[in-house]
Amino acid sequence: MHSSDSPQIPPASAEPAGSLAATAEATHTDILIIEGMTCASCSNFVERALSRTPGVQRATVNLASEKATIDYLPSQIDRSGLKAAVEQAGYTVHEPVTPLVASAPLAKDEELEERKAQAYAHLRRRFQVAVGLALVIMPLSMLMLWPSLLSRISTPLLNYGLLLLTLPVLLYSGREFYVAAWKNLRHGTASMDTLIAVGTGAAFLYSLAATVAPHFFMRQGLMPEVYYDTTATIIALILLGKVLESRAKQQTSAAIKALMGLQAKTARVLRNGQEVDVPIEQVQLGDEVLVRPGEKVATDGVILSGQSSLDEAMLTGESLPVEKRAGDVVFGATLNKTGAFRFRVTKVGADTVLAQIVRLVEEAQGSRAPIQRLADKISAVFVPVVIVIAISTFAAWFALAEPGQRLPLALINFVAVLIIACPCALGLATPTAIMVGTGRGAEQGVLIRNAEALENAYQVNTILLDKTGTITRGEPAVTDFVKEVGQVEAELLALLVALERQSEHPLAEAVVRYAEPTKVSALPVTDFRAYEGRGAGATVAGRAVLIGNLRLLTEQAIHLSPELQQAANQLLTEAKTVLYAAVDGELVAVFGVADTVRETSAAAIQRLQQQGLEVVMMTGDNAQTAARVAGQVGISRFFADVLPQDKAGKVKELQAEGRVVAMVGDGINDAPALAKADVGIAMGSGTDVAMAAADITLMRSDLQGVVTAIGLSRQTMRTIRQNLFFAFVYNTLGIPVAAGLLYPLTGWLLSPMLAAGAMALSSVSVLLNSLRLRTYHIK
Repeated sequence: MHSSDSPQIPPASAEPAGSLAATAEATHTDILIIEGMTCASCSNFVERALSRTPGVQRATVNLASEKATIDYLPSQIDRSGLKAAVEQAGYTVHEPVTPLVASAPLAKDEELEERKAQAYAHLRRRFQVAVGLALVIMPLSMLMLWPSLLSRISTPLLNYGLLLLTLPVLLYSGREFYVAAWKNLRHGTASMDTLIAVGTGAAFLYSLAATVAPHFFMRQGLMPEVYYDTTATIIALILLGKVLESRAKQQTSAAIKALMGLQAKTARVLRNGQEVDVPIEQVQLGDEVLVRPGEKVATDGVILSGQSSLDEAMLTGESLPVEKRAGDVVFGATLNKTGAFRFRVTKVGADTVLAQIVRLVEEAQGSRAPIQRLADKISAVFVPVVIVIAISTFAAWFALAEPGQRLPLALINFVAVLIIACPCALGLATPTAIMVGTGRGAEQGVLIRNAEALENAYQVNTILLDKTGTITRGEPAVTDFVKEVGQVEAELLALLVALERQSEHPLAEAVVRYAEPTKVSALPVTDFRAYEGRGAGATVAGRAVLIGNLRLLTEQAIHLSPELQQAANQLLTEAKTVLYAAVDGELVAVFGVADTVRETSAAAIQRLQQQGLEVVMMTGDNAQTAARVAGQVGISRFFADVLPQDKAGKVKELQAEGRVVAMVGDGINDAPALAKADVGIAMGSGTDVAMAAADITLMRSDLQGVVTAIGLSRQTMRTIRQNLFFAFVYNTLGIPVAAGLLYPLTGWLLSPMLAAGAMALSSVSVLLNSLRLRTYHIK
């Protein structure tokens, strides 16, 4: 892989020349870290609050990552105004005390990491207190089932003991539920915390009244039963779910953490003629850095001297080492395998390829897929509807149950409905799958710009491939070398290569590359002359050498032998460019030159076709050349003689047939077609312009990346649909059962404690289902 194949990352944004957006005020994008969100209702409320703020163009809040991505007009609002909008909604914005170091390739917010670690430790302590006390409260509460034991213990005394044991669970372990519910009430909203607080609070207050004033219940013909075990166990089970959920969330961002962990910590820099090891933050543009075998490349740069093979798997997903020599580009965090080299730093900090990959993956993980809109609409009204259902359940049971059981049954079913309906699973269904899917893509060298691109890729049924640089290598290569009988190949190639090394023409470079494996000897060259549009000539080791097209031979009155004439005609019928070589006025050989097909193209195209996709090729070459390449890779439909300005029209033509089109290209003239396609996929060796217009960027020049992108999008969307199905079915079936609709038929009621356990497990199951994407491999 030469430097031309090096991965490039699209800039953060790109406006088409002459667009209205270019003349209007540019929007600024900022990310806020928000504390206190517990369910989809929370994230939806924060998003609505931000979206309604003057100056905000768009706001997306991700529950799984706890981040809000906001596009706003700096002339109307700033970061402090955005922070105030979030705080007015009742939530907290985390702001690092120490600014991030911009010069570091991947500056970490250590305070944020520390805060998350402390929050997790605090959550575990709350859970441990709750479960420890619940394990004492539960058996004491069950004494009621053994009258012989209960007769030896005063019931009022037992109830007061249970009250004292439950208070720490309520005031310490469950405190944040009640604080959040109170904040929601003040702001006129409701969330998961509201359901938990109302449910457990109702059970506790009823138990408190039965403990303090049992005679009031007796006068009404009711037994003064207490439900402290319900309160404590529900809080313990919900906290168990949150502990498991928190651990799973940490795993969803494993790809980002792994990428950030790749960066080198130090660099060996030449300063005043001395080799000095400096922290990576102190590396500057223009520094010369030494890299020895087994070391990581500190940052991006260009090799000045030396050569080596580098493991670039962390960027491209390609397991084979890449040969590098003077003039080639190297990237920070790649691993030097064999040789030593010196390179000049060209990029530091946020400009490095690794830092930009992390940025793109973070943006993709924080984006929202269109499929999530349904879940968002439901979540927006879900909690108020559940509260209405719970109150209706209480009223129905109180009115219809036996007088002696009406209040306990009404209370139990009221609490069960509130607890089982918590919409955690619904809020986590989509963002967790997006986070894991885009992270997994980055690990395999596929950068997905946002969740919408991921969903669109799932719907693609037609792949439109630009030929040059996509199916083929995009550079000429010698495919045939036919010499005159009696000529010694090594001696002949030495003369021809000596001439072509003086030229910068792509065809000359192809001849030089062809001869490299033979290690021809270097010969002196004088009197070099380029014949524009025809070829070149020179005196090599005292002999007149000429290479060019048929026109140059005619001008020089050089005749073709029948054998070489026949060989040239055969090459022309194969749509190859023919170079004629003459020495001392005699034709000695012909070269066949063509843009060769990449080794992996045919296999990748076959795999796409096996996935049910139609693969179409597009090229500016004539029909004969197009047919030859299409035949080599197994494509039956192609567009030939397509001018650059007509490429977007071909995309539109396919879309007019009702097709969902993914366009794959790498050149500047591919950018309009990439933008026009339903999904634009840019090859990693392409231009920044092409990748700025693309939805998906492949970090290596290999169509296998397209197979990975399409396969990963399909698997991610399947996972999202599974998550949403489980979340919807869980709540759809769970609420009626909790309300007691099965009681008339089966006599069975759902215990609030079982409801709490089911609710916690539903969220964890959605997260675990999403985490399966981490092990996804293209089959």
